[in-house]
Amino acid sequence: MENSYYRIMALDYGDVRIGIALSDVTRFLASGYENYTRVGLEQDCQHIADIIRDNNVKVVVLGLPLNMDGTEGVRVEKTREFAGELSKYTDAKIDFLDERLTSVSAEKILISADVSRKKRKAVLDKLSATIILQDYLDSKSRII
Repeated sequence: MENSYYRIMALDYGDVRIGIALSDVTRFLASGYENYTRVGLEQDCQHIADIIRDNNVKVVVLGLPLNMDGTEGVRVEKTREFAGELSKYTDAKIDFLDERLTSVSAEKILISADVSRKKRKAVLDKLSATIILQDYLDSKSRII
């Protein structure tokens, strides 16, 4: 019988950093895990694959940065290319979630918490990944 205690990971993929969030084992609550500064595609994928393995992650959700009108642009293409590369390093299912306005929401949360601009930059991607993951978890719980 497969272990029902697994996690879901969310990634807020960017050119410089990747925000990483993990769910708890019941897949109810999202928590920020890491703001990863990119090194190179191979090293980035290996780093994330290690986290996937070490935390029994079965699903990876990438935020899909659609344009405000819902169309796909260059950022979506880069995100999908990264997902394709990451799939070579892990057997975890890769899924996507519309992330429009996630960074804006994260920024507003940090501003309302009176976090300085310098500190906001240090945690923004991780918080964005956490919001993406919580949205994903919430949408799945309504289906169940």
